[in-house]
Amino acid sequence: MAAHIVISGASGLIGRALARSLQSDGIAVTALVRRVSRGSGEAQWDPERGELDPAVLAGADAVVALGGASVGRLPWTRGYQRTLINSRLDSTRTLVTALRALGSDAPALVSASAVGFYGSAPGETLTEQSPAGDTFLARLCVAWEAEARRAEDQTRVALLRTAPVIDRGGVLAPLIRLSSLGAGGPLGPGTQIWPWISLDDEVRAIRHIIESEVSGPVNLTGPTPASANDIVRAVARELHRPFWLPAPTWALRLGLSRAATDSLLVSDADVRPVVLRETGFTFTHPTAQEAVAAALSAGSGGGRLAATVRP
Repeated sequence: MAAHIVISGASGLIGRALARSLQSDGIAVTALVRRVSRGSGEAQWDPERGELDPAVLAGADAVVALGGASVGRLPWTRGYQRTLINSRLDSTRTLVTALRALGSDAPALVSASAVGFYGSAPGETLTEQSPAGDTFLARLCVAWEAEARRAEDQTRVALLRTAPVIDRGGVLAPLIRLSSLGAGGPLGPGTQIWPWISLDDEVRAIRHIIESEVSGPVNLTGPTPASANDIVRAVARELHRPFWLPAPTWALRLGLSRAATDSLLVSDADVRPVVLRETGFTFTHPTAQEAVAAALSAGSGGGRLAATVRP
C-alpha cells in the first residue's frame, strides 16, 4: 500500500474525497496549494509561474494531478475557454517539470483527463484505444495528456479519462436545480449516451490505479451505458418531480455556448471502462440509476466513501 500521495486540486470535489479516503487508511497526503502552506500536509506552488520545488514530490509514491478550472461553470465564453485550457496545461507542465528534475526517483504521475477526449461518436463503443474526437473538450484533453506524457521517460504515467461524476457537488448539481423547479426533461435529443461514474467509484478507481501500477489512458466511467434521459429522469424520480420539459439543442447552445453544449450535454459517447475491468476493478454502483439514488439518498452527503479499495 502507498504511504504518501501528493495531490494537486485537493480542494475540488474529487480531490477532497480522495484525500479523505487515503487519510482514513493512514496514508499521508500533501495538498499543493497556491497560498502560503498551513502545515506539513500542504505545500505551496504557483502553476501559473511554473514554480514548484521538486523536493515537495520527492519520496512520494504518486502525484495525483486533479487541477483545472471547473468544466461545470457555464457558459463557456471565449475567455473561460482560455481559462479551462491554461489552468490544465500550466499545472500539468509545472508538475512534469518538477518530476523530471527528480529523474529516476520521480513518483508515478496519475494525471486527470476526461472522457471528453473521445468527443461525440454516436453508435460507437469507445475504449482506451479509440481515437480522439474533434470537440473543444476533445482537443483540450489531447493537449492536456500530451503535457502529462512528457514524464513517461522518467516514471509511470496514468491518464484518468474521467466521466462526469454523479454527486450532489458534481454533474447532479444543475440537474437537481432544474428538477426542483419542475423543469426536468430531455436535454437536446435526450437519447445521447452520457458517460458517468459515482464519486465512490471515482475515488476507488484512482486508488486502484495507484496501487495496481496501471499506466496509460484509463476510462473512469460506469460499466453500464445510460442515456441523458436515463440520468435526468432518475434525478427527477428521486426528487419526486416531473420529467417533461425539453430543452432543444439550439436553446442550450444559445444559453450555454456551443463549445459546452457540444462537448458535454449533447455529446453521444458510449465509453467503456475496459482497462479498469481487465485489471480487476469492480464497481460499487454499476448503473447510473444506482449512483443517482446513492448520491441523493437521505443523509448520504452525496455518497459515503469506501474506506478501502475493493479491487
